[in-house]
Amino acid sequence: MNCIIIDDDKISRILFENYINKIDFLELHDSFETPIKAINILESNKEIDLIFLDIEMPEMTGVEFIKNLKNLPQIIIISAREKYALDAIEYGVTDYLLKPVAYARFYKAVKKAYEKHQNINKLDKNEDGIFIKSSSSSLVRIKYDEILWVEALENYVLINTLNNKYTIHFTMKAIINKLPHNMFARVHRSYIVNIFEIKMIEDNMVVIEIANEKKRIPIAKSYKESLMKSINIMTK
Repeated sequence: MNCIIIDDDKISRILFENYINKIDFLELHDSFETPIKAINILESNKEIDLIFLDIEMPEMTGVEFIKNLKNLPQIIIISAREKYALDAIEYGVTDYLLKPVAYARFYKAVKKAYEKHQNINKLDKNEDGIFIKSSSSSLVRIKYDEILWVEALENYVLINTLNNKYTIHFTMKAIINKLPHNMFARVHRSYIVNIFEIKMIEDNMVVIEIANEKKRIPIAKSYKESLMKSINIMTK
């Protein structure tokens, strides 16, 4: 995985560079003291897979950096403060580490990122659907483009397709990691939608048509910005 570091603290950057050099599946592309210097690289280089990002930095904070870029790679937050953890989780970061960071904790975080990276590559390159276990314990294959939306049901999720509904024992966090990131977006803590099936967005609702009826799905405030970045918008 190609990675970069964004941290205004030089000592922290050196420490993380040393950590990265010890890990075979990580390749350090560059290290930056401000997010502004990193933006140009990210916009021109699509081969960056992972960002180690500080939060409190001059000119632009880590959260502002996340908000200003679309199609971001995986992000591991490394911060001296715990208070930003909730905001970071809302933006789907892979992990949140508190300084000072021990090597063992650092490795655990990057291992998680690596496994997620492998799963995404497998989905993008080799598969156009997923297998789920039906009520009869048999495996049923569902193509990604058949899925309209997914909704949470306590400890289960309900996968809605044009012709069927499938209830499986899964979490929303786990299911979103199994779906192609360029095709599905989480719009609410209880809903994931197929971006290509959205017919309309109005009044903080996603509208999906099924059997000549309209399914209205709420858009939570914390997910709205990332949703808008994932769709093509033309304005006057």
